[in-house]
Amino acid sequence: MRVDPKALESKIREMYPDINKYGFDLSLNFNEQKDAWIVDLKHGQHELTTHLERKDAEACMDGVQCVYFGIQVAQFVKNFEAKE
Repeated sequence: MRVDPKALESKIREMYPDINKYGFDLSLNFNEQKDAWIVDLKHGQHELTTHLERKDAEACMDGVQCVYFGIQVAQFVKNFEAKE
């Protein structure tokens, strides 16, 4: 399945509402060599770069949350809240 970057971004924002709640910038780029999406979350000086495997991105589009990615987002939010 080919994943559209805009559709994936929309789905990620829907599944992880803290991204919008805190106004994080979200960008996605597919890395052919890693066969994964590189996901950047930013807010001011705070930044997280992680990856989302192709199969996880496809599952995300079907409404299945990726545990690893969800943990990364939760940790970023926790760190962001602690520094604010």
